Formats: sequence, C-alpha cells, structure tokens
Amino acid sequence: MRLFGFLVLFITCTSGQILFSQAADFSFPKAEEELATLANKVVNDSLLEDRLAAYEEFETNLLATLQQPASFDYLFEAVQSVSIQQAPDSTFRIFTWQLFVDNNTYKYGGLIQKNDEAGSIYPLTDDSENIESYDLEYETLGPEEWYGALYYNIFAFDSVATKYLLFGYDGFKFFHKRKVAEILSFDEAGVPVFGAALFSKEIEGYPPSSKNRLYLEYDASIAVRLNYDEKMNIIIHDHLIQMRGQYKGQGTVNVPDGSYEGYYFEEGIWKYKEKIFDLVSEEPPREADKEENPLKEKLDIFGKKRRVKKKKKN
Repeated sequence: MRLFGFLVLFITCTSGQILFSQAADFSFPKAEEELATLANKVVNDSLLEDRLAAYEEFETNLLATLQQPASFDYLFEAVQSVSIQQAPDSTFRIFTWQLFVDNNTYKYGGLIQKNDEAGSIYPLTDDSENIESYDLEYETLGPEEWYGALYYNIFAFDSVATKYLLFGYDGFKFFHKRKVAEILSFDEAGVPVFGAALFSKEIEGYPPSSKNRLYLEYDASIAVRLNYDEKMNIIIHDHLIQMRGQYKGQGTVNVPDGSYEGYYFEEGIWKYKEKIFDLVSEEPPREADKEENPLKEKLDIFGKKRRVKKKKKN
C-alpha cells in the first residue's frame, strides 16, 4: 500500500499508542490531498467493498501523516468529511469519520492525537455493536472498545482534573438515530478513558442515579438537539416522548415535544434539570437538519461547505 511516496521505517505499539518514524521527503498538502480523496470515497463510493478499502487506507495514511513533525498544527481543512475537534486547551484533538455499511449498520473510525513531545496517537476501535443499549449509559470504555460516533463539539471542565465533554452523532439504524454526550479523560499513563459517573439525576419520588454518558435515540426524520450552550452554561437536549412511527415496520419512535431538559455543572458534577423554562420551542418537530443528513446539505455535519463539482459547458 502506497503511503504518499514515503517509507515507514519502524512502528512501535504500546497500550494502543502508535509511534512512527518516516523519511523526510514529505509534503503536508500532498498528504492532505490524498486523505481528502480517500475520505470522500469512504462517504460517497457506491460499492461497499470500495468504501471499506478506502476506510482502512484512510486510517493507515492518517496515522502515518500525524507522526510527522509539527503535524498537530496542520488543520487538514480539505478533508471535508472528517470531523476534527480540538480540545479548548490544545492538549489533544480527536478525528472521527463515518462509514455507511447498510441501512442498519454504520461503522466509525477515530483517533486521538495528543500535543506532547512523543506525538502520541491513540486509534479508536468502534465496538458499539457489542455494547447493549441498557449498558451504554453506565460503561467505562477504553480506546479498543469505543462507542463510535461523529463528534461535533468538545467542551472542557474541571472535576478533580480536567475532563472533556464530547458530543457526537451516531447514524445507528434506518428508522432510529442517536446522539451521545461522552465524558473523556486520561488516566495516569495518558491513555484515553471514555465515560465517568458525573451525570447525576435526582427526581422527587425516584432514587438518585449517576450515569457515565448520555444518549438520545430518536426518529430518523426529526432533528434533535444535544449540545452544550455556552451562554447558559448548561447541557441542553430535547425532551423526547414516544409516538407511533409513521412507516410500516417502524414501531414506536422518540420525538421532541417542544420542551427542553439538561444538566448544569455544580460541585464537579453535571446535575439534571428537568425543565429549562427559558428555552421552549414554538415550532413543531422539523425534518432532520444538516447534522442528521450530512450528505444531503450544502453544509456537512461539521458546518463545512461541501465541494460541488461544476458542470462542464459544451
């Protein structure tokens, strides 16, 4: 497999950390161009076998590229179909990308690049097919058992040590989509840890509970909000109710009812707020926006402009 015309001299793997050493005849623009071509294939090629091949080659090439000196400062703006979220304190950034397998199967790729002297990189392995829905909110996961998602926002907060909120989208299934709020931290060895019991929920009449992450599962045709609101300093998400699906075989689906709930940060944890009264939608649930339909809009899930090929004039 060709890696942008340079030779990988050696590879060392320790605890999921990948280290490369490469020859000097390297060009970031050229590497970026090839990565952009592969990423486009992952999303748009009509044949699954070609999408899979591009998916694997993209990860290999990205790993090699990021081991080049000063790679952390390179933005990769031309790689349109990959999310790159940088930590607010610039200590790391996380790349995620999506592969459509079939109507009910999506596969996610990802890696974390740390801004340290070693140039540490941790590939993320999507293990979501082995994580049951009833376990998802309570699991602590490592890089090899990651719940795959496309991350669209990151926020740092302090709870004993600095931790990060990751907000992601999961294509999940044909009729049902998911969004997830994930807590990311790093252990003493610097290895990424996904999940922390910092989402606290106390409702009168129910025993208090703590969750490691939040997720919303909802009707694929509806846009749902799950994000951090900087002005209000709170995690906000739609309040969902169950309804009968409008299509045969769809079953029941979750849809927004126009109100919002969320979590505010206090004493090192995120505390549940049942109603956010100053944020009420006056509009009925709408069709999924660009975040849920990244291939159908001029702007993709990351807010980047899509490149549209101009038709040649005769």
